[in-house]
Amino acid sequence: MNNKKLFLLLVFGVFFSSCVPIKDLIYLQNKDKSEVSTTVNPINAKPYRLQINDVISISIKANDPKLVQIFTPSNQVNEPGKSGESLYFEGFTVNDHGNIRMPVIEELNVVGFTLDEVRLIIEKRLLEEYFNKEASIFVSIKLAGLRYTVNGEINMPGTKTLYQEKLTIMEAIANSGDITVVGDRKNVVVLRQTPSGTEMHSIDLTDIKAMQSPCYFIQSNDYIYIKPLKQKSWGTGKTGVESLTTAVSVLTLLLTTFIILRN
Repeated sequence: MNNKKLFLLLVFGVFFSSCVPIKDLIYLQNKDKSEVSTTVNPINAKPYRLQINDVISISIKANDPKLVQIFTPSNQVNEPGKSGESLYFEGFTVNDHGNIRMPVIEELNVVGFTLDEVRLIIEKRLLEEYFNKEASIFVSIKLAGLRYTVNGEINMPGTKTLYQEKLTIMEAIANSGDITVVGDRKNVVVLRQTPSGTEMHSIDLTDIKAMQSPCYFIQSNDYIYIKPLKQKSWGTGKTGVESLTTAVSVLTLLLTTFIILRN
């Protein structure tokens, strides 16, 4: 009788310790039980500063379109319907010296500047050297895709490029097939490249306060790593049923071995 009780205790012990709790799988939980409804104001993300190898599209317009043709490549990069490959090959790439090469203007240092700062620099130079205010110069600058990498316990790891101006980490993960059952949603690591070096952030995606994290909004060249839970290293299964099946199989094997050796 004692052996049966011990066997059952071992089975249930392995079962409850190895399966992943449901609370560790739910995103953006309201952990402050005192509030029925929650309003979270995301923090203002720092503006992205251009880095080496970034690709940007630049559009220059004026009252007379002929006036700006010499400043724009013949195959305009921001025409409707342009593919990601076209944007990459036809955009302006920030070289190893932090410069882009534009027609007529030629070398222009942009590394470490925001897109708005680069726009103001180009507008100022055009007005000072080539146009007057009556020309109504209009300059538009955008990143040629928001590029990021997701690795670790994710269903579709790899590097992705999305053509939009803002992207949350929740959208980035959803675009990669979601985190696996044995992925640690409470400690997602984001490596962020900046002109001054690499920053490391950690974010708990199971807490609604994650929206106040500085890495809630993804920036270009971010690297997102999903750590595995300890349940994966145990190899007992992803769900309670799998864990129970594994536990019963192991304990049955041990019991059978014990009986054979005893006899």
